[in-house]
Amino acid sequence: MSLVKITVIIPTYNEIENIDSMLRAVRSAVPDAELLVVDDNSPDGTGQQAEKTAKEIGHVRVLHRPGKEGLGTAYRDAFKLVLNGDTDVIITMDADFSHDPQTIPLFLRAINNGAEIVVGSRYIKDGMSVNWPLHRLLLSKWGNRYTAFMLKIKVRDCTTGFRGYTARSMRKIEILKTISQGYAFASETLFRA
Repeated sequence: MSLVKITVIIPTYNEIENIDSMLRAVRSAVPDAELLVVDDNSPDGTGQQAEKTAKEIGHVRVLHRPGKEGLGTAYRDAFKLVLNGDTDVIITMDADFSHDPQTIPLFLRAINNGAEIVVGSRYIKDGMSVNWPLHRLLLSKWGNRYTAFMLKIKVRDCTTGFRGYTARSMRKIEILKTISQGYAFASETLFRA
C-alpha cells in the first residue's frame, strides 16, 4: 500500500499547556501529515492556540465544536470530515503526550505492511501509562481485560485512543454509525472491526 495522505486526529478540551508542543511534535514525526484538531470550545483557549500554531507550521485544521460533546462525537465528526476527503491513513491520539508522536512512523510501517488497524497498547512490553497512579492503572488493566472478554476482542488495550486506521477499514466498519459516547467509542470501533 502506498501511503498517499495521512491525517492525525487530535481531540482536545482544555489542553492549552500541550497543544502547541504536541502539534509541533506530530509535525516533526510525520512532516507530510495533515493534522486535525477537534476542540470542544475549550475555555482555556486551546482551539485558538491550535489556530495560531496552524498558521506557523501549516497543514493543520481546527474543527471548533460548540461545547463539550464527548470523545465519541469528536471522533465521529473528525472521521466524517476525513473520510469525505482523500485520506488513506488516519491516526488518532490524545493531546496530553500520553501518546508519543515518535511512535506514529511505526504505525505507518505496520499499515504499509498490510495492517488495517494498529493499536498503541499500554499493556505490552515497553508499553506505558504516563503519570498514572497505581489504582488507575489496575482499574484500566482490569477494565480492558473485562471488555476484551465480553466483546470477544483479541486486543490487550481496547480503550486506548492511540490508533492507526486505513480509511478503507473505517468505511468498512461504518465508523459513522457508531453510537458510543466517551471512551467506549474506542472499544466499539474494535468490536465492529
